Amino acid sequence: MSKTALIVLLNILKVQSLISRKFDSLSVHGLGLTDYMVLYLLSGSAEQKLRRIDLAEKTGLTASGITRVLNPLEKIGLVSRETNERDARVSYVVLTETGAKVFKEASKTAENVAVKLFPGATAKSLNSINQLLKSLGGDIEPLKEPGA
Repeated sequence: MSKTALIVLLNILKVQSLISRKFDSLSVHGLGLTDYMVLYLLSGSAEQKLRRIDLAEKTGLTASGITRVLNPLEKIGLVSRETNERDARVSYVVLTETGAKVFKEASKTAENVAVKLFPGATAKSLNSINQLLKSLGGDIEPLKEPGA
């Protein structure tokens, strides 16, 4: 069983790399998969902002890893930095108006890319995969539809 678990782990890692490469090659409005994930998480958060450390945790990145992802997004105006008035050690990442617009435009393309990445998959099989991923720590939920 331990060898099987290791092979599953290695296959998950390989599939993650393949998915990321495929997503990036299809140019989802110039966003890489991790960039899109950051915008997705910010879009679904209260006030469209999260503490940097919370964003790092939600993406599975380290604090320095999230900084490397955020710097270019901040440079092109998709996110901005906001400090906490009460605690200067705490900073927030905020989805800008431009970032929200780019995210909205990119989402339809991202959904189409996701469908292409799972050819022939049924809703039932995707739900089964999602349940397995949740058991491994995947906790990203669908965004709530406006007005829902």
